[in-house]
Amino acid sequence: MKRVLILCDLFPPAFGPRMGYLCKYLKQAGWQVEVIAEAMDDQTFAFLADSCPVTFVPYYTAKNKFLRKLQWIFTLLADFLFSYKDRKMAKVAHRICQHQAFDLILCSSFRTFPLVAARLTAQRHHLPLVVDLRDIIEQYAGNEFLSHSFHVCPWLDKQLTVLLKRKLLNDRNRTLRMASQVTTVSPWHVEQLKQYNPNVSLIYNGYDPDLFYPDHRPNRRFTITYTGRILSLAMRNPELLFKGVLLSGLSAEQITLEWYVDPASEALLKEAATQYQVSEYMSYQSYVPASEIPSVLNSSSMLLLLTEKSGEHAPKGIMTTKFFEALAVDKPILCVPSDESYLEENIRRTRSGLAARSAEEVAQFILQYYRQWETQGYTATTPDHEEIKRFSRKGQAEQFMQLFETLSSAGL
Repeated sequence: MKRVLILCDLFPPAFGPRMGYLCKYLKQAGWQVEVIAEAMDDQTFAFLADSCPVTFVPYYTAKNKFLRKLQWIFTLLADFLFSYKDRKMAKVAHRICQHQAFDLILCSSFRTFPLVAARLTAQRHHLPLVVDLRDIIEQYAGNEFLSHSFHVCPWLDKQLTVLLKRKLLNDRNRTLRMASQVTTVSPWHVEQLKQYNPNVSLIYNGYDPDLFYPDHRPNRRFTITYTGRILSLAMRNPELLFKGVLLSGLSAEQITLEWYVDPASEALLKEAATQYQVSEYMSYQSYVPASEIPSVLNSSSMLLLLTEKSGEHAPKGIMTTKFFEALAVDKPILCVPSDESYLEENIRRTRSGLAARSAEEVAQFILQYYRQWETQGYTATTPDHEEIKRFSRKGQAEQFMQLFETLSSAGL
């Protein structure tokens, strides 16, 4: 089997690393791939944009800010009542399938969209469907799965959230039940999704070995670096980090906490930093293109993962892409606080850093690598590279290809 149609919510040049890297390696292996995704004004992964033909479906076309807001409200309502976005994408997929034969449909989603479009297309054209779920609603501590808050009134917001969550789960689970195969990103997700389809495979997120590799450079300052968004402090809690930094006894002239984040994340961090009296340690940078992340990581002294202990009212099963990319550059990884779950387990197996459970552990870890930096001008770890290879994007593409071949051989 060599022809795959991919439907996904996001795809390069927008933020879509999992499918973007998959298409890169499918193309290298001789597969024919075509992609349908929502049109987004985003260039984060522009360097992956030419891996295959892509049809971008526009939903928000208004230029005026007020009209765009009205369009968003209309789309949200129509989508809730009639699955508008999915049905529009399904029409595009149908047109493409009329002119090009495919052996299989792969649908990747962080929540639900465009699973309904994929299900409708697979049923109409009698094609096997593989569902790839990068994130699921159940993993979040609260309502972080919402892209935007409703901002009507607290009571009505709560009711709308309950209704929307119910619809999203119903649509998702209906598609899961008819899928030939499901793939997802952590062991916790596998067990959760097996309730709806027994054929669930684990394919982690990872790092691209063409981009992420050790490049040890002398650093003028000792920097602990974080890249990415912070949806909420309930999901990514910096408290233990701040306490550990203060406990280390290092001054703001000796150590910098560097944050490559969006404005909303920066606002959350500034409030927390003021509360813990560490504002002088903080340095804020804007988002950088994904192609520049390897340089940022290699220029850092320590790489930060903000998490929270996994539990009923806390994030569950999250294996952030930042972890795998940090693994690949052999820099010490500080995970605070430990999720006491899969992240801690994999940090221990790869010997790549510390999943901290106390401020004392954080302080000792920082001081250990601060002394290394003082001695040699940069920091480096000696991890288990064979374990790290398990998280290569190229290897994960091979997992997808093997799965596709298995479905083909089984006649599904």
